[in-house]
Amino acid sequence: MEITIIGTGNMARGIGSRFLAGGHSVNLVGRDRANAEKLARELGERAKEAGPGDALSGDIVVLAVPYSALADVLSTHGDQLDGKIVVDITNPIDFATFEPIVPAAGSAAQEIAAAVPKARVIKAFNTTFAGTLVAGQVHGEPLDVFLASDDATAKQVLSQTVQSAGLRVIDAGPLRRAAALEALGHLHITLQETLGTGDAS
Repeated sequence: MEITIIGTGNMARGIGSRFLAGGHSVNLVGRDRANAEKLARELGERAKEAGPGDALSGDIVVLAVPYSALADVLSTHGDQLDGKIVVDITNPIDFATFEPIVPAAGSAAQEIAAAVPKARVIKAFNTTFAGTLVAGQVHGEPLDVFLASDDATAKQVLSQTVQSAGLRVIDAGPLRRAAALEALGHLHITLQETLGTGDAS
């Protein structure tokens, strides 16, 4: 499977590492092509870099960017997302206060679905952390990846791809459940300081 990841940060690295471990190829798209090139070199030969003006290839596109960057990403790439499985990993959080943002559509994933109605939107990976994605496990146990989508076929394709990467899929139901997953993602992030685990669990 050929997968495009928009973003070159820690989550792009973690998700890219898992998909490569599952035998897939990864295309990395960044605003700065040099950052995409650097991450592609670090991830290995089945990872390639692309710039923001390049065509998006593959059937799966992962939006590995902060919630605040979604509007810009959709403005740049929205016309290329029709028919593609679009994976939203974002958590709508105000990082100045660490308080949640409640999108008018109900969730970030539903905002994306409204903006690109021909895309096959799935909420996933927003409750996982970059550090553990690179490892693929915690204390010998596979990571859980919750999926929410209204497209059963797209969900099946992504489920098989995620499972091939050594991760455990949990079907969270329709796309409207993305709001609950984003609330869970916010809770998961805010608990790390209390637990003293940083972003590694």
